[in-house]
Amino acid sequence: MPDRLAGGVDRRLFLTSLAGVAAAAAGLTGCAQSNAATGAKGASAAPLATKVPPGTSLKIASYQNVQQLQFKLAKLPELPFEVAGWLNIGAGPDVINAFRSGSLELANNAGIPPIQAHYQGFDAKIVAINITRKPNYLFATRPGSDIRAVGDFKGRRLAFSQGQAQGVVLLRALKKAGLAHDEVELVPLTSNQFLTALQSGQVDIAPLGNQQAPAYLQQYASKGARVITTDVVDLLNLLWAPAAVLNDPAKAAAIAAYIPHWAKGQVWQYEHPDLWNREFYVKTQNLTLAQAEGISALANKPLFPPDWKEAIAWEQETADLLAEGGFVKRFDVGRLFDHRFEALAARAVPAEYRR
Repeated sequence: MPDRLAGGVDRRLFLTSLAGVAAAAAGLTGCAQSNAATGAKGASAAPLATKVPPGTSLKIASYQNVQQLQFKLAKLPELPFEVAGWLNIGAGPDVINAFRSGSLELANNAGIPPIQAHYQGFDAKIVAINITRKPNYLFATRPGSDIRAVGDFKGRRLAFSQGQAQGVVLLRALKKAGLAHDEVELVPLTSNQFLTALQSGQVDIAPLGNQQAPAYLQQYASKGARVITTDVVDLLNLLWAPAAVLNDPAKAAAIAAYIPHWAKGQVWQYEHPDLWNREFYVKTQNLTLAQAEGISALANKPLFPPDWKEAIAWEQETADLLAEGGFVKRFDVGRLFDHRFEALAARAVPAEYRR
């Protein structure tokens, strides 16, 4: 009999769909992972250098080129190191695979990918935190569905990505609605498969980002598709890096120099929604200006806390929730945070963006 998780999900299917490539890569990058496993030692415990040594480079994730566009429009100073590559990678499983292969050294994700990486045995650390107070995700129904509230999810097929923010948002919504995992059917997919699964009727519900919903509704609302909003938030927007990278003093210094740019770029975007709507959503995402304005109206005010107590507590709750469903083993999430970088983002922004 297959080893099944709550909700009838085959555990091996999860590992195949969400971590299969990573598992294969592990065989090819055992040396890199061995080095990463020493993340609590050496340079990672040493003070950060105050200057980035000449010749230092980083490979940085910039999904849909958001970071480059923020930096350009905000007219931020040049980074004091070479960016060896801006990688168009955003999904947590893809980031973990890229970390393992050594093709990526710094990424922007939600709180769940670092938990998933730890579960897979890969050592990476969180180096910056942005708190999100408003929901970034909603639940979209397949065309023709009669589902109108989270309580109606009982007995339905739900798109579920164990290693991504969408997964924990779904679990938290179910828990808040009083639904157990075995009262729904969790269909293991990655977020880039959600739209196709909805369109084909493979699933009844899928979590979509706020910016995805307008285009989906434009195409399928006339066929009975709708969205269900909740007050469930995914609290953490973070930067993280492999421990092996953080063990390199020069690269750690480069990451420390990057964090203020990252924070300032998000503040600039929040303060200039009209320009961002035109330059990003309309020009690069093919949305109408009205759709872009609707998305920006839901945008979170960036908040970079000077300490990570709330973030750590939230990350622990998330890990515990996943452990309750049998998706990961219980562990202390404190090991995921590199406190050398804790105050850097907060110092880079005005006081109103620190709390």
